[in-house]
Amino acid sequence: MKATIIFLLLAQVSWAGPFQQRGLFDFMLEDEASGIGPDDRVWALMCPFRCQCHLRVVQCSDLGLEKVPMDLPPDTTLLDLQNNKITEIKDGDFKNLKNLHTLILVNNKINKISPGAFTPLVKLERLYLSKNHLKELPEKMPKTLQELRAHENEISKVRKSVFNGLNHMIVIELGTNPLKSSGIENGAFQGMKRLSYIRIADTNINTIPQGLPSSLTELHLDGNKITKVDAASLKGMNNLAKLGLSFNSISTVDNATLANIPHLRELHLDNNKLIRVPGGLAEHKFIQVVSLHNNNISEVGENDFCPRRYNTKRASYSGVSLFSNPLRYWDIPPTTFRCVYVSSAIQLGNYK
Repeated sequence: MKATIIFLLLAQVSWAGPFQQRGLFDFMLEDEASGIGPDDRVWALMCPFRCQCHLRVVQCSDLGLEKVPMDLPPDTTLLDLQNNKITEIKDGDFKNLKNLHTLILVNNKINKISPGAFTPLVKLERLYLSKNHLKELPEKMPKTLQELRAHENEISKVRKSVFNGLNHMIVIELGTNPLKSSGIENGAFQGMKRLSYIRIADTNINTIPQGLPSSLTELHLDGNKITKVDAASLKGMNNLAKLGLSFNSISTVDNATLANIPHLRELHLDNNKLIRVPGGLAEHKFIQVVSLHNNNISEVGENDFCPRRYNTKRASYSGVSLFSNPLRYWDIPPTTFRCVYVSSAIQLGNYK
């Protein structure tokens, strides 16, 4: 009996085995079995203090940082530095980050970017600089850049030289800056042949910027001080599908304006000072959404929206808003909206 008990105890000890200190590479082998390879483990160990690193993403947001962390992993593809207290971007801050695709610097206190700060970023596609204290856009941005967002800064000038050579740019966001029309150089955006989206909302510009590229599909200029839509400023905009001009002081839209943007789908002119429906809507083949509420329109003609001849309009209206105008809707001729897709698409309401 005694021999049997000793045998069972020896068997348990043998099964449990002694504790052995394992090295770094032992943990790597364990991670490899769970889908985390040795390279990922080594890369994570290079992560800056207090930051989090995973799958080539370095997240250093909301840490109260006053400068860019040193010795960032060279294989980083996304660097998140938003919601910190960084005041300056210096030369060398992003050295060796040749694989970086996205740089997020939103909501810091940045007022200065050194001329060569972004030079090492030869693959950068997205640069987010919103909610800082920049007075001008940085020079020498990477030629690979596709998206630039710099709204809510203190930018008062947009120079043509800033965008020279940025042939891959698709999106530019410059809203909520103290910009005036005189601060935007004529043709500042013209050289970018792939640019499809521009938003310059809630600024002090009083005219549509000159020399916009014909590649644009969306132009958002809401919340500015524009008083007139000049047809010449939109000439050649053959690809423009959406035009946002809400919350301006527009009282006049040139008659040839819509003819210059033949593929427009959405026109937003609500919250302005229009006294009549813009001319050219009836002849436009593709427009589907027209926002005209909160203006001073008192009359709507039978042919303001729809063509005289049938089958000349390629797309029916899916949304027309005319509410909050001094308009007596019972005086509108019954055939005015004959080219509207469904009656529920028309929003008239009562003027108050």
